[in-house]
Amino acid sequence: MKRSIFTLTLLAFLSFNSLAQADASRMEQRISKLAEFGWSDTGSQRVAFSEQDLAARNYFIGLMKAAGLEVKIDFAGNIIGTREGRINSLPPIMFGSHLDTVPNGGMYDGIVGSVGALEVVEILNKQKLQTNHPIEVIVFSDEEGGLTGSRALIGKLGPDALKVKSHSGKTIAEGIRFLGGDPERLFEIKRKRGSIKAFLELHIEQGGILEAEKLQIGIVEGIVGIEWWDVKIEGFANHAGTTPMKGRRDAVLAGSKFALAVNEIANSIEGNHVATVGRFRAEPGAPNVIPGKADLSLEIRDLSKEKIWSIFRLIEEKAKQIEKETGTKITFEYVDVGAKPAVSDESITSLIKTSVESLSYSYKFMPSGAGHDAQDMAQITQMGMIFVPSRGGISHSPREFTSAEQMARGANVLFATILALDKTDQ
Repeated sequence: MKRSIFTLTLLAFLSFNSLAQADASRMEQRISKLAEFGWSDTGSQRVAFSEQDLAARNYFIGLMKAAGLEVKIDFAGNIIGTREGRINSLPPIMFGSHLDTVPNGGMYDGIVGSVGALEVVEILNKQKLQTNHPIEVIVFSDEEGGLTGSRALIGKLGPDALKVKSHSGKTIAEGIRFLGGDPERLFEIKRKRGSIKAFLELHIEQGGILEAEKLQIGIVEGIVGIEWWDVKIEGFANHAGTTPMKGRRDAVLAGSKFALAVNEIANSIEGNHVATVGRFRAEPGAPNVIPGKADLSLEIRDLSKEKIWSIFRLIEEKAKQIEKETGTKITFEYVDVGAKPAVSDESITSLIKTSVESLSYSYKFMPSGAGHDAQDMAQITQMGMIFVPSRGGISHSPREFTSAEQMARGANVLFATILALDKTDQ
């Protein structure tokens, strides 16, 4: 009779749990070395497709080769290091993250996941273990500029995206060539559903929940979807000195009421959703003129698309009330940002949970409020993510910090989960 995943997982841990020994010092040294590529007084300038990005990638490729991985750069500029399994006909287990940063970024976002993935290989080598499945350590290209590498891997990096200018000043197509890829052959690297056993990504939380609750590991339930609207408010521009208060059609007043309403509605509903007015521009913008127009943004994030839209309907209804109160007109223009919810595979989150418990780490299930390459990979394979704490909840900043011990815990969980996953089809 076929054994359950739980039984197989338990057997895997009885055999392998004691072997999970990530080297915190080695991980920290590699993080520090990578930070040298592009660090400035205002943080990391290692944007994708820059000279600093290329230098960091070359350094990391050297580490991958030293760990015995067979390394290649695919046509999207992704770095892929392969380690043979006992049964190479099985689909590979893939894990990794990215090395590029935002302008003025930090040392840990993406980098912890890449260094942690390599640490798993180091542990396997030290313990002389060979997985049944081949494994692939991946460093995605240009995560921060729009998930370029993972979009290409799932066949969704279109011609228009290749024309977009990156932070480096190069177009995406030029950047891919700079890294050794070939944008004209992207169709050749598309992975089909079933061609990868699973994808796992270790990452810093980028928020402050784990630290605030004194927890060591976050098990990611999924990556939230993002829906976005441009909000236009039309009032009437008039003289600020001669127009009575009660006779005004002030677009900024209406916009302020709108922003407050978004906050109140979001807080009135249970859950982990967030709603934000992140842009607010007024016209004509003169001190002595009542604003006649306001341009705002509305962004709502949640794991459930249905919940996002139900929150929007409440906001939309409130906007009608604000229109009447202020004598203005409020219109919404939907902007499709292409960020749909990506729910983690339940069997993977179950394996991560068992891994965490076997290591006696504290944890909680939580959503990811930020986007990751994992959300693309979820479209073609089972996906799971592991979070480690971020001090102060700070990310995309030179003040970003995760301790060596915290990084090592994450690598231990990743290692144990991969070993358990490797046994699930036996």
